[in-house]
Amino acid sequence: MVNVDKLEFGIETFGDIVANEDGSLKSAAESIRQIVHEGEIADKYGIDVIGVSEHHRPDYSVSSPETVLAAIASVTQKIKLATAVTVLSSDDPVRVYERFATLDGLSNGRAQVMLGRGSFTESFPLFGYDLTDYDDLFNEKLELFDKLRTEKAVTWSGKFRAALKEQEVYPKTESGKLETYIGIGGSPESIIRAARFGYKVIIAIIGGQADLFKPYIDLYHKANQKFRTPDLPIAVHSHGFIADDNHEAVEVAFKNIKANFDRIGLTRGWAPMSREQFDSETKVGSFYVGDPETVAQRIARTIDLLNLVLNLGRFDLVYGAGNQTAAQRERMIELYATKVIPRVKEILKSKGGAE
Repeated sequence: MVNVDKLEFGIETFGDIVANEDGSLKSAAESIRQIVHEGEIADKYGIDVIGVSEHHRPDYSVSSPETVLAAIASVTQKIKLATAVTVLSSDDPVRVYERFATLDGLSNGRAQVMLGRGSFTESFPLFGYDLTDYDDLFNEKLELFDKLRTEKAVTWSGKFRAALKEQEVYPKTESGKLETYIGIGGSPESIIRAARFGYKVIIAIIGGQADLFKPYIDLYHKANQKFRTPDLPIAVHSHGFIADDNHEAVEVAFKNIKANFDRIGLTRGWAPMSREQFDSETKVGSFYVGDPETVAQRIARTIDLLNLVLNLGRFDLVYGAGNQTAAQRERMIELYATKVIPRVKEILKSKGGAE
């Protein structure tokens, strides 16, 4: 049974460059300022979490999400400030922890960090790492980060950074622990790793039906039992677009999501996204596109479906994929907060989801 009253709803941006009304693109600086404004809107309407991702590419505006989140912290009161994702593999765990502990202090305890290996690899050569060490880098750095999370003196040694001996790291958080998620793209190894360290997980469902991820969720439960770690609430995120009119939403989303996926696909060997593929994803797959009622019905169905095998704690909608205009992005956030989320809760409660 879904505990609707405890279920959180968030939004995430990958930092896509914002479009002008004439189709030209804004600068990265303008796009960053737009994200800060969107965080302010999301807080105003009561959305629980905003996530900002890290990329080191010309088609995305944000390479330092914690800096953007700090700016959002200065103009908001309640919304939690998360990353979506922080590429721990090509960063220094000590500096990551210090930056997010600082953000936590600035925001009165609202900081969250989502750690991941990174679906893009530009940061590895940029910061002097060899991609052949892809898995080893994340494993080692996660082990160090886990020690840092205790906020006690750390003694540690590894292959990829200098050893620490009884080293204190500052600042300390007021709560004594930084809220941390592991981003999961769908590999069994990632699920098992998260369970072993006792982390919350957020599963990226960016293609296919949500029920395809049930085996990974079941594996998380089994791994928690094996390692005797807590079965923490799981979060999921997927792409979407909401507009007042269903036809408008579908056409805007197809134009932008297709362009975004096709651009990425050029470097990954994906075939261009067909209209048939897009329509399938919006009807039964991982794209939540349409007017508020259409999107609410689909999100409610996914939450209800996944809650059969997991303790679902949060649903995040990735907004702004491709080069949407500021007006389109802002209206989507408003509709998500004022129309979709209340309707999802209403649907779930009608099915007996209130506790």
